[in-house]
Amino acid sequence: MNKKSNTCFYALILLLAAALLFSIPVKAIAKEKKIKLSYSIFFPPTHAQCKAGEAWAKEIEKRSNGQVEITVYPGGTLTKAPQVYDGVVNGISDIGMSCFAYTRGRFPLLEGIDLPVGYPDGKTATKIATAITREFNPKEVQDTKVLYVHAHGPGVLHTKSKAVQQLSDLNGLKIRSTGLSAKIVKTLGALPVAMPQGDTYEALQKGTVDGTIGPIEVLKGWKQAEVIKYSTDIPSIGYTTSMFVVMNNGKWQALPDNIKKIFEDVSNEWVTIQGQAWDDADAAGRAYTLEKGNQIFSLSAEESALWKKKVQPILDDYVKNTTDKGLPGDKVLARINELLN
Repeated sequence: MNKKSNTCFYALILLLAAALLFSIPVKAIAKEKKIKLSYSIFFPPTHAQCKAGEAWAKEIEKRSNGQVEITVYPGGTLTKAPQVYDGVVNGISDIGMSCFAYTRGRFPLLEGIDLPVGYPDGKTATKIATAITREFNPKEVQDTKVLYVHAHGPGVLHTKSKAVQQLSDLNGLKIRSTGLSAKIVKTLGALPVAMPQGDTYEALQKGTVDGTIGPIEVLKGWKQAEVIKYSTDIPSIGYTTSMFVVMNNGKWQALPDNIKKIFEDVSNEWVTIQGQAWDDADAAGRAYTLEKGNQIFSLSAEESALWKKKVQPILDDYVKNTTDKGLPGDKVLARINELLN
């Protein structure tokens, strides 16, 4: 073999080696970089908020060109509603969505988001909930990566067989409630019964509770219009229940920077999308209960002012309890009011 042939031969070998180096290994590396994550959601798969969460996951998969693959476990099938947050901390799921209120005392500063300050709708409540959590970033959530927070529209009182149009109508009624809504129920003169939404339908059906308090979307989203007859709008004390979307810290830190940016971009967009989903679900719940022949009552202006005055001590107690612990509850409440106005 002459010198020219040797040169061609070695060039061919180099080309084959380059092909092997830059084709087969690249595919293997790309496969190794596939990021598979689990997502625990307490809402049932048919619920608008579960669907919004699934759409968030799909959008991240799309923008990552399939590098991220998120498997959603709805209806508390991976972790039950009260265990979702700690399930993320402990790695049972990589991502989780549930309510701060389901683990009372676990999030003392962020309980302020749920106060009966008069939230007008879910979009407003969601924007404020995310803003407060990000701005204050309390120690209580620093054991996870908070992606965003969403929150339902103003809580409404729903009862099975007794219409509530004034405070005295609540006396002695057992009302399903959670977190701060339980305090609201107690302050208004009813008996709070703690339970997650998933248990409420059966409790109403069996008469374990006389009513429930929550956004009007529950009447369709959780089918509760089938087991109640009356709803009472209480906008002057419109409270919310804030819901986290968090990721395991270790999983978050392990993500490449470009993937982290995708998660943050999509999460920022979903603050508006998830908030709108709450408002759409409220509208659907209102229409659904009326179709069922149920009634919706509004409080008189005088009665509404009385209810607002009645719950004021809850706001005062929150500020005192948090500031006594060295937490800026006064600043949180002031910021919420600033964002509302």
